[in-house]
Amino acid sequence: MKEVNGNFKEIVNKDTLVVVDFYADWCGPCRFLTPVLEKLEKEFDGVEFVKVNVDRHRELAFEFGISSIPTVLMFHKGKIVNSFIGALPEAAVRVEIERALQLIQP
Repeated sequence: MKEVNGNFKEIVNKDTLVVVDFYADWCGPCRFLTPVLEKLEKEFDGVEFVKVNVDRHRELAFEFGISSIPTVLMFHKGKIVNSFIGALPEAAVRVEIERALQLIQP
């Protein structure tokens, strides 16, 4: 998963699903969720996975009302289509991504 270092709006304004993990290096649950997202990134072709360090990008965390981490927001064409908070198990994360994909189907 690549880390967002600017151009956030450009990244999430795509026609594909973009899964954004808001995390911090010191966060235990975040360290649990990262390998889950990295595994799913390999399974979901056409879905982009990125991460945002809330300590380095406080303005983005504030803009999206991130008050607990990890928080995952899923974007399509710049709009949030699904989200979850916390270190969910792999099966639950997969369900949330699949739900988001269903929501963006024409």
